[in-house]
Amino acid sequence: MKVVAMIPARYEASRFPGKLMANLNGQSVILTTYTATLNTGLFNDVFVVTDSTIIRDEIAAHGGKVIMSIETHESGSDRIAEAAENIDADIIVNVQGDEPFTQTDTLKKLLDVFERDNLKEIDLASPMVRLDGKDNIDNPNHVKVIADQNNFAIYFSRSPIPYPRNQEIDIPYYKHIGIYAFRKAALLAFKSTPMTPLENAEKIECIRYLETGKKIKMVEIDHVGISIDSPEDLEKAKDYMNTRNN
Repeated sequence: MKVVAMIPARYEASRFPGKLMANLNGQSVILTTYTATLNTGLFNDVFVVTDSTIIRDEIAAHGGKVIMSIETHESGSDRIAEAAENIDADIIVNVQGDEPFTQTDTLKKLLDVFERDNLKEIDLASPMVRLDGKDNIDNPNHVKVIADQNNFAIYFSRSPIPYPRNQEIDIPYYKHIGIYAFRKAALLAFKSTPMTPLENAEKIECIRYLETGKKIKMVEIDHVGISIDSPEDLEKAKDYMNTRNN
């Protein structure tokens, strides 16, 4: 399989404008993410996909590969789908630009899904992590996922799913982590399909795949990286880097 990583990178961000260019212990967040993804050694190629000349120049100045996005997009999947049309790849992995500590083991688990999928039944794979504590489970910013007995996604929601009608059952709750590995055909089909009703209601892009009959294999992981959504997250990331380097 030819495997390509794409990192969608918007300069504007409602909660933390310009966060991808924020200084993370000597280099930008987006450059840290790009370098970490490249250093996993899992990919035939790594691209940053952006609509920003600032981000383009940052990556290009350090010898990285950039694809300029020529359209305005609703989601990261739409953005990389545009870029993927002219890329030779079997599997395309969407790595979040604001998660600079790329976990090699997580990405490898996603790619292993396709290595074992001899019948090519799986359209995309994505990780999930156990979610504990009522506040976390009730938090609409944590997208929850339920899967069947073969770990294929049944539904994603900002509401707690399943609803605990039977309090005697100790049912696990899982948070969806927004990293995706796609078959190229599934990604291109996503771009050509309008936003679906449930996707629009929940504002969760991967619901579009379910509504259009695609199969999403969920992969359980036991840890997640630091996502930089606020200045406070940036400080946490700096502290983490300092601890790791000492």
